[in-house]
Amino acid sequence: MIKAVRGTRDLLPPETALWNFVETQAREVFRAYNFQEIRTPIFEATELFARGVGEETDIVSKEMYTFRTGDDPRWVLATKWLVTRPKYKKIEQLRRPGFGQVFAGLREDDVWEIVIVEIGAGGPKLAALKKMQAERQSLASAAGERPSRYVLVVPSSEAQRVSGLINQDGIEVQGLEMPEGYDPPESLTLRPENTAGVVRAYIEHKLWDRGLNKLYYIGPQFRRERPQKGRYRQFYQIGAEVIGPSSSGSEHPIRDAELLEMLDTLLRRLGIADFTLYINSVGDAQDRAAYNDALRKALQPVVGQMCADCQRRAVTNPLRVFDCKVPEDQPVIATLPVISSYLGEASREHFQNVQALLKEAGVAFEVNPRLVRGLDYYTRTAFEFTHGALGAQNAILGGGRYDGLAELLGSPQPAPGIGFAIGEDRLVMALQARASEATAGLDVYVAPVGEGMNRKALRLAGDLRREGLTVELGDRSFRLKKMFEAATKAGAKYILIVGENEIKADSFSLKNLATGEQVSVPRAELAQRIREQHSR
Repeated sequence: MIKAVRGTRDLLPPETALWNFVETQAREVFRAYNFQEIRTPIFEATELFARGVGEETDIVSKEMYTFRTGDDPRWVLATKWLVTRPKYKKIEQLRRPGFGQVFAGLREDDVWEIVIVEIGAGGPKLAALKKMQAERQSLASAAGERPSRYVLVVPSSEAQRVSGLINQDGIEVQGLEMPEGYDPPESLTLRPENTAGVVRAYIEHKLWDRGLNKLYYIGPQFRRERPQKGRYRQFYQIGAEVIGPSSSGSEHPIRDAELLEMLDTLLRRLGIADFTLYINSVGDAQDRAAYNDALRKALQPVVGQMCADCQRRAVTNPLRVFDCKVPEDQPVIATLPVISSYLGEASREHFQNVQALLKEAGVAFEVNPRLVRGLDYYTRTAFEFTHGALGAQNAILGGGRYDGLAELLGSPQPAPGIGFAIGEDRLVMALQARASEATAGLDVYVAPVGEGMNRKALRLAGDLRREGLTVELGDRSFRLKKMFEAATKAGAKYILIVGENEIKADSFSLKNLATGEQVSVPRAELAQRIREQHSR
């Protein structure tokens, strides 16, 4: 039997009713704060997350689902072929329709350096070409005294442009006629988070020109991490972003406070009262540079006692040490300096203003000086909501400010931003007590009894559904006892008998399946009677 892939699962009724309840409440709250929905693709260019989230984060370095597409995966960025006589067969591996034109004049005693450059939507990457030029001298030395040719293979349509970019003696640009309908290879990644995609869409569609700077999303994300309670490899997030040019005030502390006040409102509307909001400031780029230097120095004498990941992080990105979940490392982490000691005046003032605004709004919070969040794009305000019902991994949602991310992803103008993501899987876990409230259930089971009653029952069921009731329709070919069993199994509150006598009297037997009480109700009063009984 084929089962769901590890780290994924099917969401089934009646649990899906609770999911719909959560999403409906979120949409209503977002509407009240003037957020509008955005739906971005489920996969994006890998480069978006490498640049936006950070190459040294666990997400990018370990957890992303990345795959390549295209007609010929051998057209890979800066793939190099140093071909000598013993390796002549490597050229044979490239002999596909069209490739023969490139190698027509090859002699077995030649040494060729053949660089095949990835052909993406924008053609060969200039950075790759510059890197190739820088390496040329060392590669030429490797060829020794033997004759050599240095060939850059590109599609014919790109040959002239690339020749202009190279503009260097000793490098031959050879065009290759690509087959019609050629699909260039790309590196794509299933989105591990959605902020980078929303910012990309904001830039691509110039949303600032349309006044769209408050956006929300609901949908699946993907990370290849160890499945555990409330954490899956396909998981769901509800998130929102405030992005905009400085003229929109998106960098002002009031946006931080408004977003946090909105989340406080949403959680209370969902019936989650025993949550804690933790906030901190991670400063700006200059603050973090000073803090990273201090962390490196503090880690040097103790990092050998820590896990392999922390030893790597201590060199590449010390701030990520705080992402460590290894219990044995926590005493060491507790001794490290905190970022609040390294905040500049502007960051310190911003954080103080956020706290003052939250107090004015009546939003309770605690300052956690070790809260840094797990993504590289965060600046200044970082926050997290936790809930005790979830155990050790108790975070329901988190987020923060990310001034500078839009520019990093190519925005022509500064677009400060702040946002959050709710782990919907874990939020639903915290709401299990409200499952019965969220699940409306089946109001009435309509049971046709006797010849010709199916049509009458179908019409009556339609009338009740138009009144807003949830109705299941039986089949007159089943005995009444079997329909009672089906109604009970389906969780119906009532069963409505439709027979010849009921049709003639235009009054129907309505039985409460919980109490056993049965009454005769005129057709015109059926919907109202069911609603009244349901509200008691």
